[in-house]
Amino acid sequence: MDFYLKKLLEVLRALTLKDFIDIAIVTFLIYRILLLIQGSRAFQMAAGLTIIVLMYLISDMFQLLTLNWILNTFMSSIFILIIIVFQDDIRKALAQIGKPTFLKIQTEFSHGIEEVVKAVITLAEKRIGALIVFEREISLKDFLEGATVLDSRVTKELLVSIFNPKSPLHDGAVIISKGKILAAGVILPLSTNPDIAKDLGTRHRAAIGVTEITDAVAIVVSEETGYISLAVSGKITRDVTPATLRKMLSQLLGFESKAPWWVRIGYEIQKGT
Repeated sequence: MDFYLKKLLEVLRALTLKDFIDIAIVTFLIYRILLLIQGSRAFQMAAGLTIIVLMYLISDMFQLLTLNWILNTFMSSIFILIIIVFQDDIRKALAQIGKPTFLKIQTEFSHGIEEVVKAVITLAEKRIGALIVFEREISLKDFLEGATVLDSRVTKELLVSIFNPKSPLHDGAVIISKGKILAAGVILPLSTNPDIAKDLGTRHRAAIGVTEITDAVAIVVSEETGYISLAVSGKITRDVTPATLRKMLSQLLGFESKAPWWVRIGYEIQKGT
């Protein structure tokens, strides 16, 4: 124990300003990673790996030879294990890092949001099930295999007709990308999260599933209750009112409410031209 304390004191004495800057950067990166995975299954797995690492350090400190040998064998392949376990989260994080650093005003979303809200109101009133997914920064083209590509303008009438129970496309999802309906009849991955409420059906699980592995925003209309739900980042908000849905979509897909003041002023100038 004294050996480790002496080593720690030696390290602290040897630290320079450059070392403190280095530590601060690494700490910030770890903090951002924790924010990214907070509340997800990845956070629980990361906590488990942290416990294993702490056990390894304790076994080394107190010379617990058998435990130390087992954990040392495990630690030798920990980086490969991290890549395997967190592959979806790593892909999502890399996509987030690759986003442009400046805010783009995407005015094409405003029309699409209003038409989607109108369509959702009609579908909810008629108890017609629907799943509409808005693509954001991470592309959803990987899910288009077997889907019907439309590349059409977003309209209430088209959305309602797609989800009509007699339509061959009504069972799949609609993907909206860059203000247009990219495809319909899209089959999305279902969430395997065991904590999801048991009364949620396939559409809700697909909405949660696609938002777990991408930054998409998904809207679900329940054919049983007519309730509207919104999923983002693997979390679902149920029984959303149309007014709340419109506001949440504007915040998640637009930039007016969350952009810095100078960006909002620029947007207002752009709208006036």
